[in-house]
Amino acid sequence: MDWQGWFALALAVGAVVTLSLTRIAPHMVMMAVLTLLSASGILTAEQALAGFANSGLITVAAMFVVAAGIHGSGGIDLLVNKLLGHPRSVRSAYSRLFAPVLLLSGLLNNTPVVATMIPAIHAWCRKIRIAPSKLMIPLSYTAILGGSLTLVGTSTNLVVNGQYQQLTGDDGFALFSITLIGAPVAVLGMAFIWWWFPRWLPDRGEQQAFGNLREFTLEVTVDPHGPLVGKTVAQAGLRHLERVYLAEVERQGGTLVTAVPSEEVLQAGDRLVFAGDTQAISDLLRINGILPSPENGHSATLNRYRAERRLVEAVVSPHCAALGKNIRDAKFRERYGAVVLAVARNGERVTGNLGNIRLKAGDTLLLEARPAFVTRQRYNKDFLLVNDLNAEAPRHERAYLSWGILLVAVGLAAVGVLSMLNAALIAAGLMIFTGCCSVNQAERSLDLTVLITIAASFALGTALQQTGVAELLAHGIIDVSGATPWLMLILTYIAVSLLTETITNNASAVLMLPIVLEMTDQAGLAHEPFVFAIMMAASASFATPLGYQTNLMVYGPGGYRFADFLKVGVPMNLFIATVTLSLLMLFWPLTR
Repeated sequence: MDWQGWFALALAVGAVVTLSLTRIAPHMVMMAVLTLLSASGILTAEQALAGFANSGLITVAAMFVVAAGIHGSGGIDLLVNKLLGHPRSVRSAYSRLFAPVLLLSGLLNNTPVVATMIPAIHAWCRKIRIAPSKLMIPLSYTAILGGSLTLVGTSTNLVVNGQYQQLTGDDGFALFSITLIGAPVAVLGMAFIWWWFPRWLPDRGEQQAFGNLREFTLEVTVDPHGPLVGKTVAQAGLRHLERVYLAEVERQGGTLVTAVPSEEVLQAGDRLVFAGDTQAISDLLRINGILPSPENGHSATLNRYRAERRLVEAVVSPHCAALGKNIRDAKFRERYGAVVLAVARNGERVTGNLGNIRLKAGDTLLLEARPAFVTRQRYNKDFLLVNDLNAEAPRHERAYLSWGILLVAVGLAAVGVLSMLNAALIAAGLMIFTGCCSVNQAERSLDLTVLITIAASFALGTALQQTGVAELLAHGIIDVSGATPWLMLILTYIAVSLLTETITNNASAVLMLPIVLEMTDQAGLAHEPFVFAIMMAASASFATPLGYQTNLMVYGPGGYRFADFLKVGVPMNLFIATVTLSLLMLFWPLTR
């Protein structure tokens, strides 16, 4: 192997280490790798950028828009409302939950499905008197299992198929090729959840960390005859208080100022709403010009609906720009146009100085924001979930139409009338043309960080194959396994599974595919079972809340602790791995 091979191998190892040990975003890491491969001459410009034109990537982008159409038209709510009903036990609730989640995640990307269903499941939990902690992890795990049902069920399947076509020149896999392995795995996985999870998952009741606004807000009034009248918030010394944040100002006459800027001028009789340590009321009342509010302690201001205000819950993602910083230093108000009213971690509100709370992935924030915040942030990677607490029920007049578009597109792709790429593109166009989603919604649905990560990862996969690194690593796997086909299959699954827990599932699949194809060619083995093993292992991430996006999304709303995922996720990982590998070895010939 020449220097190009060693350089490509060093880049691959460096990318894995960087993604595992730092908070640098995956798309930035993979774009840096692409740049080095192109600048060093290992890949031509056409080879380095080929991933951006890959049919699998474009299909993923189109399916994001299709999912936006189903979401925007209320199609998910329609299905949920029809099928959930009134179960009387946890296992009965699981039986009703499995069908809609499996169907939705088999046809759409998991993230918008789970994001839409979390508030619906929360409301359902209150209705049927079952703790959300009993249902949120099953929601995420079922979505993961459903993603393995079809080639469009998760972006990983589409990406692997697209790279497989690019590397081998074959036609790739049909829409339901993966169903032969995904369906029995999903059924057995749901049976495992149904039997064991009611016993293993905690019963923490309706843990609404943000259920009572008066627990963390307080109100005072600007003295009409005091020295603060006519001063800005900053001049009055109300911007950098140690224990509380100024959240909003309500003026006489009903005018409301939210996410209050430093230059806002105080007027006589203004009611100031602060968030943070409510015990700080005595500190505030020591300020000359501040009077106690007659409604302090009751939070009547925040409990009333106002068009100028939105109260939203947002789950902090691993790629949030404010991650690892305290709220004050992150300049949260200026960055997002929202004020943090409270932070919940592990299902409990974090007490103490609000400005000094250091944000962690999985934290659930209660924010007071302007209405535009929800529009801007719903598909932003800083927050994996935005639950608009003031939102009205969605309109459903186009719900049936959106489902019709999706099912017709899937049907045409399944019978071979259209390719998956063309079916997805046409369905995306129809979602916009028929008004199931607006152009703005379609644009926001395109998760550019995911798309860039996928496209840039193709360059590294191509370099590993072209420089001989894949051949070298394939020889190593063959030697370790003693050229035993079933052991090579197990090692493939384990390698992808471990990479998925440390880097993104898409990147791990793209990195492993050229190595596995080289290995199977050298050993004279069939491609199909090994490619299916990559697809399944890349999605089967259950052991930690950070391993898969949907796990992190339910972490806060379910009131979970990290140990809860380990308790149910590790056995789930082992069970799904055993079932997948057993089925592949029993029903797919490993040799050609």
